[in-house]
Amino acid sequence: MADYKTLDDLFAAVSLDGLRVLVRADLNVPMQDGKVSDATRIERVAPTLTELAGHGAKVIVLSHFGRPKGAPEAKYSLKPVAEALGAHVGVAVSFAEDCVGDKAANAAEAMKPGTILVLENTRFHAGEENNDPAFAEALAGIGNVYINDAFSCAHRAHASTEGITHFLPSYAGRAMEAELSALDAALGNPKRPVVAIVGGAKVSTKIALLGNLVKKVDALVIGGGMANTFLAAQGNKVGKSLCEPDLFDTARHIMANARAAKCDIVLPVDVVIASELKAGAATETVSANAVPDDKMILDVGADTLAHLAGRFETASTVVWNGPLGAFEIPPFDRGTTEAARLVAMRSKQGELVSVAGGGDTVAALNEAGAADDFTYVSAAGGAFLEWMEGVELPGVAALSRD
Repeated sequence: MADYKTLDDLFAAVSLDGLRVLVRADLNVPMQDGKVSDATRIERVAPTLTELAGHGAKVIVLSHFGRPKGAPEAKYSLKPVAEALGAHVGVAVSFAEDCVGDKAANAAEAMKPGTILVLENTRFHAGEENNDPAFAEALAGIGNVYINDAFSCAHRAHASTEGITHFLPSYAGRAMEAELSALDAALGNPKRPVVAIVGGAKVSTKIALLGNLVKKVDALVIGGGMANTFLAAQGNKVGKSLCEPDLFDTARHIMANARAAKCDIVLPVDVVIASELKAGAATETVSANAVPDDKMILDVGADTLAHLAGRFETASTVVWNGPLGAFEIPPFDRGTTEAARLVAMRSKQGELVSVAGGGDTVAALNEAGAADDFTYVSAAGGAFLEWMEGVELPGVAALSRD
């Protein structure tokens, strides 16, 4: 874990009364009809913003929104998001029509202690994604101190996540601190045994992830379409199932590395099959080595779930990325839902540390009603996946800079 400073270090070092504090948030929230349709990311940054404002700081928020091409686009303005933020933090929130230059500087100058200002989309400038030092310095010039509270953006070395730290004292916000603490508990310094669950459609998208996990966990559960490739690589017929024959050697190599690292690879022992991926399709459960040629594997079976229950019973830590089956379409959501509820129950009882992340994973846990009882559910997406792959995240590494 990187040696980074937190808000507690900031409060101990200096009075915040009237200090201009730049906070990198992730306000890249989903919108529908001009309104925020999912406020999760706003809710996660709100505690940092209100705590800073409560100490008398002038809190200035930096964020990107959407994918503009380095120039202003009205549909990517943060103005409606700033309005939504105001409803969540309960203090005055103003908006500046640029993130650098006179508009930003004048808006910052007009602030009163204990208020919040949202600056316009950082990606309206090409220097943001290029991590241009001049642009990073211009951002830094608006504030006295920098806080990164956007772990979900930490895998990108952008001006507002990495470059700016070269010009200002830098700290982790509460959401960043919580994420890093959870990730450390999951893989950095976990309680053992550690069980990792990795699902999803294709091995090709998660080769680095699987390669890293076999060196760090005690058991690796492979589910979803990925499991079909591993089953087929061992000589099992998988019928019409999604499969990647060109990755059979890769799958066997991962299994060999797991054996060398004393990591158990856990594959389905029975599977739910159907003729088509369709809601309400007729299904049957068969052994994983007895899939007919005209059927496809779409979920794990009851025997596999019973085995996973035993793994969860003896585990101290579970790390989860990816569903076990085609969870979007019932009845193929059963495996993921039941496994999630088992992990959630043991977590709620204080018997298990459970950390999950990735878009499909979060959706599946929410669908199962299990997300709230997991120890931590990351909304970070790509950053969470890269962290699980063992990649150093530039936005996190920058916070450890002296």
